[in-house]
Amino acid sequence: MTALSTASDDVGRLTRWADDFPEPGVKFADLTPVFADAKAFRDVIDAMVEAERSLRSEHRAGDGADLVAGIDARGFLLGAGVALALDAGVLAVRKAGKLPPPVLTREYQLEYGTASLEIPADGIELAGRRVLVIDDVLATGGTLGAAVELLGAAGAEVIGIAVVLEIEALDGRSRLAGHPVTSLLRV
Repeated sequence: MTALSTASDDVGRLTRWADDFPEPGVKFADLTPVFADAKAFRDVIDAMVEAERSLRSEHRAGDGADLVAGIDARGFLLGAGVALALDAGVLAVRKAGKLPPPVLTREYQLEYGTASLEIPADGIELAGRRVLVIDDVLATGGTLGAAVELLGAAGAEVIGIAVVLEIEALDGRSRLAGHPVTSLLRV
């Protein structure tokens, strides 16, 4: 059994679904039980590392990620684990107002409103860096799309995107055209 199929089984078994959260009509995928289970968490990290290595061997001829960007907040947990396994740096892509200026900012649409993401505009040289973007859930693609735009504006090359869970009915993958996306579980 591959790391991807093992992680997919874990995510399907442990994800807790909450109807009408954070607002009516939204079905929230709570991955907290997945991350709280040591084996499942390790399986998820291993599968995301496998996804990056697959990109490296199949599409990028050895050019793997030298930076992993984890999106606020659950992406931080995942990004740190994946970065350590890849011997790469880690970048926290933050919600607006959490970093001191100067910052680069992108506003985006959520299923239930708007939000903004930020990365440092200085202090970290991002130009020319090969980045794997990590998040917990791909829904409409707004958050991941904003992160990809931010990294591109800073001169980084996004080599791929990896998420734990993809909600296919919301078609977020279509907003990420041109970037390989790995989902551990698609529902």
